[in-house]
Amino acid sequence: MSLHKKQIRNKKEFVPVDWERAEKIREVLHYLYEINKLVPIIVEGKKDKKALRDLGFDGEIITLHSGKSIYEFAETIANKYEKIILLFDWDSKGEELYSKVGEELQGMWEEFASIRELLKLLCQKEIAEVEDIPSLFKRIAGYSLDVRQWEE
Repeated sequence: MSLHKKQIRNKKEFVPVDWERAEKIREVLHYLYEINKLVPIIVEGKKDKKALRDLGFDGEIITLHSGKSIYEFAETIANKYEKIILLFDWDSKGEELYSKVGEELQGMWEEFASIRELLKLLCQKEIAEVEDIPSLFKRIAGYSLDVRQWEE
């Protein structure tokens, strides 16, 4: 862990920054960003979608909570896409939705499941919701993330 100087009310204060974990989160999010150029991400709600947009995601992001049943939602998705990314929260509600939607959309999302698992592993001690990723990253890195900054 390294130290990062932060200016607060004309005082210099040292704030611990977890660069290693921040870099791993940044790498996973950038990988997800690149895949999202071709494959839509399904999130639970509007706040999750906004969080990804705030991080710089500009690919297709679909919210689950659109007034349809899980079966109707899955049927619509299956008729429109070949592949999708499931990025639900890792709290109990998110895990339940992940299981139910995943079952309905078998064969469409499994190759991307490791992305969610990596984010869950890197974030779960402090957050359990996708919408909190930008604030967690800022807290541990000391700056806001824009995944487009690493485009090649």
